[in-house]
Amino acid sequence: MTATEPAPPLFELDHAVVTFRIGSLLAGSRLVAVNDVSLSLAAEKPEIFTLAGESGSGKTTLARVMLGDQAPSGGQVRFQGTPVAEVIRAGGHKAFMAEVQPVFQNPFETFNPLRHVQEYLIDTALNFRVAKNRRQAAEAADAALRTVGLSLEEVQQRYPHELSGGQLQRVSVARALIPKPKVIVADEPVSMVDASLRMEIVNVFKRLRDEEGVTVIYITHDLATAYYISDRIAIMLRGFVVESGPVEEVLDHPAHPYAQLLKESIPEPAPEDKAAWTRQITLGATEAREFNQAGCKFASRCPSVMERCRLTDPPDFPVGNRQVKCYLYDRAEVGDRKP
Repeated sequence: MTATEPAPPLFELDHAVVTFRIGSLLAGSRLVAVNDVSLSLAAEKPEIFTLAGESGSGKTTLARVMLGDQAPSGGQVRFQGTPVAEVIRAGGHKAFMAEVQPVFQNPFETFNPLRHVQEYLIDTALNFRVAKNRRQAAEAADAALRTVGLSLEEVQQRYPHELSGGQLQRVSVARALIPKPKVIVADEPVSMVDASLRMEIVNVFKRLRDEEGVTVIYITHDLATAYYISDRIAIMLRGFVVESGPVEEVLDHPAHPYAQLLKESIPEPAPEDKAAWTRQITLGATEAREFNQAGCKFASRCPSVMERCRLTDPPDFPVGNRQVKCYLYDRAEVGDRKP
């Protein structure tokens, strides 16, 4: 890459597909958990990019692909211009994980209840060769903890159960920061935390973006916190990204009928009352058959369904700054329809 060439995207998904077989080899069926997903995260400017959707939408599978834990069945997933599988083959999984770190859903399952919390942080610093000895590892742990509003002194000689859920999740984030990653993939990081503590976690992610230059991929079914912290959002339904774009456009004025349905489940945004967006949102369950039905996965519930919606998957159509997977925005047939 020359000085005049732009840097490749930090992450790029190019028509990514993940397929699983359900049941026996002969009698089982195929489930497409991630279906033709294309996304790009720029290297130049860190952001909080949200993958949102109800349970079973495919967002966690997509996260596993980006973490290198799940190989795509089709398409490409590239990190800084190179397929993730090649990055791992060239430098090993540990080298890749130094750049892309996970934060998981339940902090109480992340840590062994019989080990002191600081040992995880010290081990991380030593394993990733951030430190040469325990003294340096303790210094690295303390620096990471201070980034999330804690200190080594506060967690020293304490077991996981002696910390609150919010404190322990911040320790999880601190551990992820020790290798100095470029990306954190946070999978439902506030769903197991009390409502009163959620904001302290999401505000940590905002500080990481603004002060540490870390890009955060935030995976959630909670559209309230997504609206509060995200720069861009992708709404997933049965493996597809049905709408993506700037978070204010997608959640204030959703274009896809499914995104409009989700909008009805959350409070109206009020600039003077951002706290209204911090309440937990639980989206309703849908039939598992939607994964295998032909055409748009929302067709059986859509009030604007057309016959072709039931036959073939819609492509992505540009709507303002967004991409919307819906035939309602096929201008070749319906004219200049506005969302």
